[in-house]
Amino acid sequence: MTRLLLLNGPNLNLLGQREPHIYGAATLETVERRAAECAREAGCTLECFQSNAEHLLLERIHRAGTEGVGCLIFNPGAFTHTSIALRDAVLAVHLPLIEVHLSNPHAREPFRHQSYFSDIALGVISGFGALGYELAVRAAAQHLARAPHAG
Repeated sequence: MTRLLLLNGPNLNLLGQREPHIYGAATLETVERRAAECAREAGCTLECFQSNAEHLLLERIHRAGTEGVGCLIFNPGAFTHTSIALRDAVLAVHLPLIEVHLSNPHAREPFRHQSYFSDIALGVISGFGALGYELAVRAAAQHLARAPHAG
């Protein structure tokens, strides 16, 4: 069964209470549960990991490269705009990446317009709230089903 890894960066543990007018009312637990249901429907498994600490996200990405993970789904949060280290980790493990954001960064403050991940991602899903995670899971499953090495 294809393994997907969903990573969430800083402050996403506060979903449901942090600026719900921007990020929605769903908690991270709810978002992860719905994404896992989508993964099961697509014949995949989904592991979820959230950290406010950059080094823990780095270590989790490193492990993903040796654990048979098929695709990374990543909402880097504020690290989107600041972390070359996380970008380098994604590149180092040679796993496909789908970047996800609850809000549309391009409709927000100018400093949020730059992403260190978009140019290395298969695609970017943003602005659709929690639904974006489900869309990312479906996109990852479809990508892996079409990949020559899948199976």
